[in-house]
Amino acid sequence: MIQLSAVYLQLGIKVLLENAGLSIFPQQKLGVIGPNGSGKTSLFKLILGEYKEDSGNCTVPKEWRISHMAQEVHGSNRTAIEYILDGDKELRDLEKRIDMLTIDAEKNGDALATLYSKMEVIDGYTAKTRAERLLHGLGFKSGDSNKLVNDFSGGWRIRLNLAKALMCPSELLLLDEPTNHLDLDATLWLEQWLKNYDGTLLIISHDRDFLDNIVTGIVNVENHQLISYTGNYSSYELQKAERLAQQQAAFQKQQERISDIENFVRRFKAKASKAKQAQSRVKELERMEKIAPAHIDSPFNFQFYKPERIPQTLITLDKVSIGYGTKENGDEKILVKNIELSILANSRIGLLGHNGAGKSTLIKTLAGDTTLRDGEKVSSVHLKIGYFAQHQLEALDLDASCATHLQRLSPQASEQEIRRYLGGFAFHGDRVFEPITHFSGGEKARLALAIVTWEKPNLLIMDEPTNHLDLEMRHALTMALQEFEGAIILVSHDRHLLRNTVDDFYLVDDGKIKPFDGTLEDYQHWLSAQKASSNTPNKNTIDTTDVEIKRDKKQDRQAAAAIRDKLKPYAQAIKKTEKSMEKYTTELDKIETTLADPSLYETENKELPALLKKQGDLKKLLAETEEEWMIKSEEMEVLSQELTEKM
Repeated sequence: MIQLSAVYLQLGIKVLLENAGLSIFPQQKLGVIGPNGSGKTSLFKLILGEYKEDSGNCTVPKEWRISHMAQEVHGSNRTAIEYILDGDKELRDLEKRIDMLTIDAEKNGDALATLYSKMEVIDGYTAKTRAERLLHGLGFKSGDSNKLVNDFSGGWRIRLNLAKALMCPSELLLLDEPTNHLDLDATLWLEQWLKNYDGTLLIISHDRDFLDNIVTGIVNVENHQLISYTGNYSSYELQKAERLAQQQAAFQKQQERISDIENFVRRFKAKASKAKQAQSRVKELERMEKIAPAHIDSPFNFQFYKPERIPQTLITLDKVSIGYGTKENGDEKILVKNIELSILANSRIGLLGHNGAGKSTLIKTLAGDTTLRDGEKVSSVHLKIGYFAQHQLEALDLDASCATHLQRLSPQASEQEIRRYLGGFAFHGDRVFEPITHFSGGEKARLALAIVTWEKPNLLIMDEPTNHLDLEMRHALTMALQEFEGAIILVSHDRHLLRNTVDDFYLVDDGKIKPFDGTLEDYQHWLSAQKASSNTPNKNTIDTTDVEIKRDKKQDRQAAAAIRDKLKPYAQAIKKTEKSMEKYTTELDKIETTLADPSLYETENKELPALLKKQGDLKKLLAETEEEWMIKSEEMEVLSQELTEKM
């Protein structure tokens, strides 16, 4: 296991960890959370050996293979597929040795046979197929595997880094905000992949749904400590609330005791008869370890300004077609045709669909950032758009301050008004007037949000606004959007944000946009059905590229409901086994933490045999339950595919 004991870590003048301890057991899946700058990435670098603790110990099993997703975006002239295969160092080493011996194959026959056998053991012959699956799962197109890494943008290179990390066989996988540059489809795919990963996983993420569905424990980096919680993120929130309530009660009780002591000393220290007791109270006060008050309030507290006017109809699209390129250059690509859509004062819409289907192009069209290919767009004279684009951070002036960005939009605004507004986004004091060139990605994202909403828009158009935002800021954004009185159009891979801020979903798919009659969970089933359909070729199918296949919406809903009903017993059985697995894992963690105490073995301990027996029993129960979970999951997947194909 990984063990941190009394670790002190300081970078420059900043203390990150102080007397911090943490135990990470094999096959645990832990979410690492904490405010931006608290030391989460530094913890990873400590485990990787890139940082050395100033004092204390950080030990990692030497035999463990570690895979880590690089955040740096380096160029490369290698193709995407070769770049990903480079992640499997053992595979590459075997390939080189085989190539060298093949020069004189007759002489090196036995050695080659041994290497070919090793290649079979590590599934080397399926490596390229597995790499292609990673590319497909992360949203790359079929022809992308042979493109050079240098030909991809920064966000897509980050996806390549993620694929390379997943390609690497490992006992420990470290992922630092892997969903930042993913869309919803790729996020759902990655979630499933990580569920099936059988090594130890540490993942830094600010996506609560993503954490809820993957991890079995949370490590919170706060106040220079590593505080562990069992269960997923939702469970952590409940446990932390309880801990803070207890801490606050203890703090208040201590404050009352301190007040009593100070009053006693003040009244009696001058009296000879009470001097000894007064001095005793003073010493008690000096010895008392101060309990910090529980700071449970978020540092972010902002609201979007109320729009001055909200017309009933903001934008109308009539028979609109959208895309990119031009007819003149011969590279015009139409993504969605004949769009009929009205954005009303009360519209709160979330856009769903595959990567490349046209969601971002539709967003840009509504925002006026791209021209129509056909049709008509009518906007209200009182329309006022607040537009947050995926690359909003790149448009910021790095030499200007937060205040300057707002002053350029509203020269008449007072310094006090600007300070008060930026304070809600956690920009305080001199920070308001500092050039933003050294700001973190999270700080720049907060500033971009502040700018977008400063001019009181009546329509917020947001394309992946949560990238670089930590959990506290995402929560504040969710609350602000809930209270926003204008209309909202939102594209996001953050399901919690979508679920809590929009009323309707629209699906952009197959050159069309239409209402999606279902929840995000239904959308996930729709994706699974699409995948199953694409993986099941039918020789009798004909080319229907130019044929509109219309199905009755009511029949679709009834068919989907019938599928859910038939899958329900499996889903319930899986949920039951998951609860049992969580229970056994929690009990096992407690026992193994106890067994990790060296003092337990120093003298004959009557409890040790019982603990070891219980550990063995729990491992057996956990293994049996995991096997049952896998069987039920496979049965459900097979049945789901069969039912979907019959629709």
